[in-house]
Amino acid sequence: MTRYRLAFAITGAVAMLFPVYWMIVTAISSSADMRGPGLHLWPTSVRWENLTDPLSKFPYGMWAVNSVFIAVVAVVLTVVINLMAGYAFAKLRFPGRNVLFILIISTLMVPVQVVMVPQFHLVVDFGLIGSDWGVIVPRLAEAFGLFMARQFMMAIPDELIEAAQCDGSSQWRIFRTVVLPLCRPLIAVLVIFTFMWRWNEFAWPLIVLKDPESYTLQVGLLFLKNQYGQDYGSLMAMSLLSMIPMIIVFALFQRHFVEGMARSGIK
Repeated sequence: MTRYRLAFAITGAVAMLFPVYWMIVTAISSSADMRGPGLHLWPTSVRWENLTDPLSKFPYGMWAVNSVFIAVVAVVLTVVINLMAGYAFAKLRFPGRNVLFILIISTLMVPVQVVMVPQFHLVVDFGLIGSDWGVIVPRLAEAFGLFMARQFMMAIPDELIEAAQCDGSSQWRIFRTVVLPLCRPLIAVLVIFTFMWRWNEFAWPLIVLKDPESYTLQVGLLFLKNQYGQDYGSLMAMSLLSMIPMIIVFALFQRHFVEGMARSGIK
């Protein structure tokens, strides 16, 4: 039985990693290799120009900086908001708590495209159109992150909070010194998911950002597609580079990822 499980695991790993391998092969292949007959599992000649040409002709580095700024700031603010709101819904008692929580969670059923028009009007009214903050601010509060934070914190024993209250601690101090140290797995999950959503976000930055120099990587890749419509090697090389930050973030937080998912009630 163990042998079959190992074979199944290896087969699944190969199936999941093959698209990444194919991206690497395409990124360093020449046009002749890609358009030639047959399946080429490795290029006949490595073409590093697929990587260097777009980097030298377009502000790819600036797009990367814009994406990092938007993703990092959004992650910090969104995770803080989700943690504080999750603590309030899990441990504080106030009128209409359950009804308000259900209303917030029900927004998960609303397609993002439905709220884009009112969000755009708000961004215009606040003068944030064309700026990074116009991309960051409208989606700082995530219902999914709030749900995960509440489910995780409900598992924290109330006796710990009551003991801190008996010692005269305020709610803010309880949240900061008692609850947060227990939420490391939750924070890891929220960071990974929020960074992934913000890093891969395409439609909203495309609507808000107007100046090509303020583009994020995902919007910049669309710009490159228009310039390198038939040069799939260059497009794939740039796409491959855009995956690196996401891999780094997952590698940094993956140790707590499984525990956070399990303890947040996500099956």
